[in-house]
Amino acid sequence: MEKVVLAFSGGLDTSVCVKLLQDKYQKEVITVCVDVGQPEDEISRPERLARDMGVKHYTIDAKDEFARNFIFPAVKANAIYEGYPLSTALARPLIAMKIVELAKKEGAVSISHGCTGKGNDQFRFESTIRSGSSCDVIAPIRDLNLTRTEEVDYAKEHGIPLPSDKLYSIDENLWGRSIEGDILEDPMVETPEEAFRWTRSTEDAPEDAQILEISFAEGVPVAIDGQKMAPVEIIEACNQVAGLHAIGRVDIMEDRIIGLKSRENYETPGAVLIITTHKALEQLTLTREELKFSEIVSQTYAELIYNGLWHEPLREDLDQFLDSMQRRVTGVVKVKLHKGNLRVLGRKSPYSLYNEKAVSFEDKDMDQREIAGMVKNYALQAACYQEVCKRE
Repeated sequence: MEKVVLAFSGGLDTSVCVKLLQDKYQKEVITVCVDVGQPEDEISRPERLARDMGVKHYTIDAKDEFARNFIFPAVKANAIYEGYPLSTALARPLIAMKIVELAKKEGAVSISHGCTGKGNDQFRFESTIRSGSSCDVIAPIRDLNLTRTEEVDYAKEHGIPLPSDKLYSIDENLWGRSIEGDILEDPMVETPEEAFRWTRSTEDAPEDAQILEISFAEGVPVAIDGQKMAPVEIIEACNQVAGLHAIGRVDIMEDRIIGLKSRENYETPGAVLIITTHKALEQLTLTREELKFSEIVSQTYAELIYNGLWHEPLREDLDQFLDSMQRRVTGVVKVKLHKGNLRVLGRKSPYSLYNEKAVSFEDKDMDQREIAGMVKNYALQAACYQEVCKRE
C-alpha cells in the first residue's frame, strides 16, 4: 500500500482526511504536525488522535527555524498585507517544507492536506510541495467537494472523534493569531471579547503606561531593555508586553487569492511592536531613496508571502537586497505602550544619518543664501503648467 503524509492539525478537516485517505484512496496514512508556536494542546491533540486512529505520527519542532529564517526576513521587509503583519501565510511554506522532508524519509508517494477550495492555504501548501518534491498532492475535502455538514456526518458515521465545539476557525503560531468564521462572517458583527487570547481590550489594559527599548542588529530585534534574547524568546516577550497593553488587534475585510473577500481578525501584538520600532530605526539610518524603494519592496514581499510564492526567485532576490540595506539598521528604539497606543519616543544608532548641528536654526556652516537659486527654479514645470492654463 502506498504511503501518504498528511499535514495533521487534529481538527475536523484533517481528522476526516485520515479515514478518507484510507478508505477512498487506499493509502497508508502518516500524520505530521509541525510546531511553529501553536498552543501546547494543539501539539498534544494531534498526537493523541493519531494514536487513537492507529496511524503513525510525527511532531516536528520548527519554532527556532520559523523565527530565524521566516519571521526575521519578514521583519527586515516590514511584510504587511492589507494592513496586518503576515503570520499564517508566513508559516505555511515552512510547514510544507518539513512535510516534504518527511515524505522523502518515509518513501511516501503522496502528500495530503485538509484545505478547502475556497481558501489561501491550498496555494501555499501545494506551491511549496511541488517546488520541493515529485509527490502527488491529495486534497480530499476539496477534491470530494465536501461541505462542513457532510464532514461532520462522515465523522459521526465512522466514529472519528470530533474536535470540541469552537465558534471560530483559529490559526495560531509564534508571529500571530487569526480568527475567522461563524458569527464573524457578518461584517457588521463586533468581534466578541472572548475570541481574543493574546491581547487585552483597551478597557482592561493597565492604567499605567510602560516604556521600553527594543535593540536591533542588522535589521532584526536582539534585546529588550538591554537584555539579549534568542529569536523565539524576544518574539514571545514582545507578544506578551504588547498584548498586555492592547496592542495588535486587527479587524479587516481581506482579499483572498481567488478573489473572495473575507472578514478576518488578527492578534499580532509582538509583530506590531517589532515592525513599528524597526521602521522607526529605518527612518533614522536609511536614505530617502532607500526608504522610498523599501516601500515597494515591502508590498511586493508581503504579496509573495500571502500568495504562496515563497519559492519564487524574486523573494530570494529581495532577501539579498534587504540583507545589504539592513546592515545599517542597527540601534535602539524607545517606545511607550498605553491602552492600545504605541508611540515612538526616541531612537539612536551608530549609523544615524541625522545631523543635529546641520538641521539647527543656529548653524552657520551652511550658507542659507546658496539655496536661493534652487528655490527659484523649484517646481518649474508646475509653474509652466499654470501659465499655460491661464491662456485658455
